[in-house]
Amino acid sequence: MNIINSVGALALSTRLQVLSEQLRKDGALLYKEYDINFEPKWFPVIYTLHQKKALSVVEIATEIGYSHPSTISLLKELEKEKIVQSKKDKADERKRIISLNAKGEELIVKMLPVWSIINSALEEIIDNENNLLKAINEAEEKIKRSSFFQRALILKEKAGLK
Repeated sequence: MNIINSVGALALSTRLQVLSEQLRKDGALLYKEYDINFEPKWFPVIYTLHQKKALSVVEIATEIGYSHPSTISLLKELEKEKIVQSKKDKADERKRIISLNAKGEELIVKMLPVWSIINSALEEIIDNENNLLKAINEAEEKIKRSSFFQRALILKEKAGLK
């Protein structure tokens, strides 16, 4: 066991990042295996647009849980790859409505069977005594009620630290 794995909760963010990077790396290899030009980081936007068809930038950010700037960055990449298209909202010309274009729709058709394989492989990984997905859901709910930062400030006060 390495030092990071041995410190427990203190290294939670680091361990989640390492796990996430490994899953993204393996996901990229799987897309490459199927000769699909796709970055795993694009998944939340592509999947959301596949399900919801057309959304504003703010709506996409809300759906995927990313900040507005992060969402815009992903959308710029997807526009550069000619996977998504944007139109001005007829009701509010300041808003852009984003949707998959023909290339994006073709990409979805190629990826659906790969997503099924990815889902099955991930189900095998999380199917254990302490189901990771359930634990993440529980942690996210707790954070919604009181963030990590809020909890740390309360503990700081209790400890009388400045």
